Amino acid sequence: MTAGAPDLAALVEGSAIRRVRMVAWRDLDDAEAGGSELHADRVASRWAAAGLDVELRTSMVAGEAREIDRNGYRVVRWGGRYEVFPQVASEAYRFRAARPDAVVDIWNGMPFFSPLWFRGPRLALLHHVHGEMWRMALKPLAAALGDAVERHVAPLAYRATPVATLSASSRDEIVDELGLPASHVHVVEPGVDPRFGPGGRRSAEPLVVAVGRLVPVKRYDVLFRSLAEARRTVPPLRAVVVGEGYERPRLEAVRRELGAEAWIELPGHLEDRALLALYRSAWLVASSSLREGWGMTLTEAAACGTPAVATDIAGHRDAVRHEETGLLVAEAAIGGTIAGVLCDDGLRAQLGRAARARARQLSWERTAAMLFSLIDPALRPSRGAAPGST
Repeated sequence: MTAGAPDLAALVEGSAIRRVRMVAWRDLDDAEAGGSELHADRVASRWAAAGLDVELRTSMVAGEAREIDRNGYRVVRWGGRYEVFPQVASEAYRFRAARPDAVVDIWNGMPFFSPLWFRGPRLALLHHVHGEMWRMALKPLAAALGDAVERHVAPLAYRATPVATLSASSRDEIVDELGLPASHVHVVEPGVDPRFGPGGRRSAEPLVVAVGRLVPVKRYDVLFRSLAEARRTVPPLRAVVVGEGYERPRLEAVRRELGAEAWIELPGHLEDRALLALYRSAWLVASSSLREGWGMTLTEAAACGTPAVATDIAGHRDAVRHEETGLLVAEAAIGGTIAGVLCDDGLRAQLGRAARARARQLSWERTAAMLFSLIDPALRPSRGAAPGST
């Protein structure tokens, strides 16, 4: 247990809550699963280990069973990508035989509006405001509708529900842009799995790594062009972009346009061991994302002593401490900053040491305990930060 963190087992033992239902758009097995799904799994597994009966209700995954057990909790999949939202609400009236003691509503763009169908203890998990992401992912009419629901309709429903987000900078955006009461929005930082740590050797040549879904909000086209700019200063530079998604054909076209097929790799998903080896061998990790609640890949790399160059956005401002564990820059400065860090051995070493020290402060046990403390009204803090948050 991280110093200063509440003890999850003790919290559970002292609470009347035993059955928790989590509702989420996607499951960890979904082809487009990302940080939100990983976060839900890490928390649910620790709640289950502490003695809670946890069910994750989500949409169907093509080719996968409708019900599975994973890491001690149940996953129930039913309904398509959009049908799952009304289906979950309608199922609330069938909770009679197995009514949960609490509901955790994972608000991933479109929330489940749990305050309208569940009167018991609730918690909403909102990683970040989605903003421009609606226009990047949907046609204009659907994007306008989604944005209107997020900004104007959902906040009315959730004004009395505690909301947890990953970072102080994301909390500020949620309060400022969605108008949710500041006293109801709590910061609970994500953890870093213990398997991430230093080891092995750095690549002999300058290596930049980026990890995430191949989707518009990550702006990998911007990163590719920034890497090409950096390579004019650092000719041996090569890059590996880990992840999969529907943007792959467009990104492959950008890579061809830049003549970068030989030095920008797109290996798709990697197993945990291969990803760890890549973090350890990289000279730095990079992100050109437009919206993030945190940037968990940045702190995973940090645990391996690998510093970051990332866009100066909410979420990144907490995952990366500027000029301490990495550098936060405007889009136009990504390429030059990457080149500068790659050319400065002393700076990389200094940033890497601080990044590793910072990552050691983050644990999933702490995250799970603080989130549980927000569900039970008897445990809930009165201000917009969970006990032990930083």
